Amino acid sequence: MIENFINSIRNIFAVPDLRKRILFTLAMLAIYRIGSHVQTPGIDKVALDNLWESGQLQQSLAGVLDLFSGGNFKAVSIFALGITPYITASIILQLMTVVSPRLKAIQEEGDIGRRKINQYTRYLTVVLCAVQSFGVAYWLQGQAGLVLNPGSNFIALTMLTLAAGTTFVMWLGEQITERGVGNGISLIIFAGIVLRLPSGLEEIYVRLTSGSTGRALGVVALVVAMVLIIAAIVFVERGFRKIPINHARRMVGRQSIPQQQTHMPLKVNMGGVIPVIFASSILAFPQTILGFMGANPNVESGWRRWLWDFANDMGGGAHPLHYLVYSASIIFFTFFYVSIIFNTDEVANNLRKNGAFIPGIRPGKRTSDYLSEILTRLTTVGALYLAAVALLPQFLLQGFQFEHLPWIGPWIDSVLRQTPLTSWLLTGVGIQFYFGGTSLLILIGVAMDTMNQIESQLVMRHYDGFLGPRGRRLRGRRSI
Repeated sequence: MIENFINSIRNIFAVPDLRKRILFTLAMLAIYRIGSHVQTPGIDKVALDNLWESGQLQQSLAGVLDLFSGGNFKAVSIFALGITPYITASIILQLMTVVSPRLKAIQEEGDIGRRKINQYTRYLTVVLCAVQSFGVAYWLQGQAGLVLNPGSNFIALTMLTLAAGTTFVMWLGEQITERGVGNGISLIIFAGIVLRLPSGLEEIYVRLTSGSTGRALGVVALVVAMVLIIAAIVFVERGFRKIPINHARRMVGRQSIPQQQTHMPLKVNMGGVIPVIFASSILAFPQTILGFMGANPNVESGWRRWLWDFANDMGGGAHPLHYLVYSASIIFFTFFYVSIIFNTDEVANNLRKNGAFIPGIRPGKRTSDYLSEILTRLTTVGALYLAAVALLPQFLLQGFQFEHLPWIGPWIDSVLRQTPLTSWLLTGVGIQFYFGGTSLLILIGVAMDTMNQIESQLVMRHYDGFLGPRGRRLRGRRSI
């Protein structure tokens, strides 16, 4: 396997066209990283670092934006908004095609319709950039001592800088998709997360070489658990259900084409990482809104203090309310998103129009019901899988506050605190390293999708792929 992989790497650079595409992709990603070090003017860097080190922003919407911007939001660089407005605009346009007959008709126009939808997505991205950049500028001015010269000039300059930065990142992603390898938008997010891994690995090494034996064993257990989680993600992301499809005998000119049998693959995780993104954003909104309203947990009292504590418990940490709301949100958004991107009635009508049918199932309504039943089962498994992947790393890092459970919670907490082997369930390993489920899904999904495209290029040119001449072809996840 290792020899085949090395040969595949050698074959990649032996193909001139593929070599140019990979070098172009690396060059575009390098430009993106260079721009990440250019800070938005008018901000005190020392005060900004102190604000993030306080830990108040990690579980808010700012933490979610920092994840998808590759750390740019934390530094408030010219790419602080990252590619989030473009992703949001794409999701909005995709949802609007369901409720708008005009957009639905444009989408069905083939390549021309796809270009129009992409153009609408760019326009909507610019609008969202203006709105989000104004919110970021207003929020920065609200932090004491963070902005050197607050005022309308700072807001206008920040809006122009962040909007231009996001537009440039969007252009880089489109260039990678067109002239490089892989999905450009996904690779930009992928690169931002990968650059965080060295600091996390360094912290793990420090924990292993210093401290008690119990802490070192906890770090080793965390690494083993992460390896198992990654293996499970790869296994599920490659899983799908084959639906047999028969095409009736038909006449093409004077030639009779016999009945053909194919299959329709339905992925287990058809929603990808989108439901986790939706759930993370929704949970971070209450605390973020309270922060914009000027709520301070150190001085609040009464119902305002209770509201802040409730938003904080629901938005993050090891509180049972967070685990409950987060998992329920992921499951809900998984069913919601899959129902939008896969319309069983439309698929059944398309099969009937093309003279195709599922063996043993009548075309039309019966076919739609049959696909809905299978899709519900697959979506249930996919939703539970996404919830487990999103929550398990968080549980390992932060633990679970059993004392907040009604009735038996305090008793469980007292029992677990008695021995060091079980006390870590309450506090977690304690490593401040973002290795959550969203990051894992993005990293593995984008890596599989990119390897799948390179594999196809190699096989098309009669080279052996990453898995050799007899290996199974990689099946990449749908792009973000």
